[in-house]
Amino acid sequence: MRILINGTNYHPEKIGIGKYTGEMAEWLAAHGHEVRVVTASPYYPEWRVAQGYSSLGYRRESLAGVEVRRCPLWVPQKPSGLKRILHLASFALSSLPVMLGQVFWRPDVVIVIEPPLMCVPAGWCVARLAGGKAWLHIQDFEVDAAFDMGILPQGRARQWVQAIERWLMRGFDRVSTISPKMREKLLDKGIASDTAVLFPNWVDLHQIVPQSDDGCLRQELGIPTDKLVALYSGNMGEKQGLEVLLEAARLARDDARIQFVLCGDGSSRQRLQAAYGDLPNVSWFSLQPAERLNELLNLADVHLLPQRADVADLVMPSKLTGMLASGRPVLATAHGGTQVAEIVARCGRVTPPGDAAALWLALRQLADAPDERAALGRAARAYAEEWLGDDAVLGRFEQALRDLTGVKG
Repeated sequence: MRILINGTNYHPEKIGIGKYTGEMAEWLAAHGHEVRVVTASPYYPEWRVAQGYSSLGYRRESLAGVEVRRCPLWVPQKPSGLKRILHLASFALSSLPVMLGQVFWRPDVVIVIEPPLMCVPAGWCVARLAGGKAWLHIQDFEVDAAFDMGILPQGRARQWVQAIERWLMRGFDRVSTISPKMREKLLDKGIASDTAVLFPNWVDLHQIVPQSDDGCLRQELGIPTDKLVALYSGNMGEKQGLEVLLEAARLARDDARIQFVLCGDGSSRQRLQAAYGDLPNVSWFSLQPAERLNELLNLADVHLLPQRADVADLVMPSKLTGMLASGRPVLATAHGGTQVAEIVARCGRVTPPGDAAALWLALRQLADAPDERAALGRAARAYAEEWLGDDAVLGRFEQALRDLTGVKG
């Protein structure tokens, strides 16, 4: 198949949507498909264009058998509601001529990654002009999340934007998303059940494996061997609700057993570090290189997964797959009945969003129960092996593409 992928984020971004889009494209290329990607220069989660790339010009490169065409975009140093809209609009506009040029390549299927919603019209047009199929894959319901979090104002504007979103979605041959609850959201938006597809994020079960110790990383980061590490690793943005972790750390400051480790970058890190940087039981680190991801995840005695209540089931934390594969228990903040709560209840503890006292109590209980932590960790790995292996997930996706396009293997 000839597969064209359009999205703002791509490899070599280490986390989030860019990581998954990159792995998907490279897996498809490795399985004999011609794959092209129209994307931007890497900038996430630092909100700073990576060294060796530019935000201004166009660039073509080949990565692991994938032809990548990078387009300009504006990256604000401090993203806000309006700045985020302009940021996404800059890529939608700059990528439009590149996308239209792909019509002559005649892709069998065009896959648009949302966010951003602004790229959806171009992807649909290219698919139709080329005589191919159009597939929309939603990693986050960005429109709903932006309104619910107050990034965009409520009122009549929400009704209009959501109406446009529904109209755009209904034009695609398939619309996929990453969790059963998010698929239910698609049905609520009027997407037909045979069009709405579950396409979850995955994990490389050979790259992320449980280890009996955390190697040299604990020593390199200066974390004493007798400390129980409560680890958060990932983006430090507004959707993560990291304040609850840091308030729990404030409550736990007199418990010498536990060290909170926050590893990552993002738009909120500077603000959070200024507010909580005085806590002696919190260590702050930047993202580790990709080749040390397994070592980092195995650093955790307990993984921390905060989630704001106002984005529940609008986003599914991509970091959860690696947590589960590492064979460590997960302590999440989520309301009962959400997708995160249903998964984590099998292999960890769930506390209400925003309740730092409840989070601290659950962490203290896990600290007192090493046998329970070990059992929950085994359950986490078992869940990952059953549901999240990359070859199984991407193999099902490849077959769905073949069924849609009619291209045989």
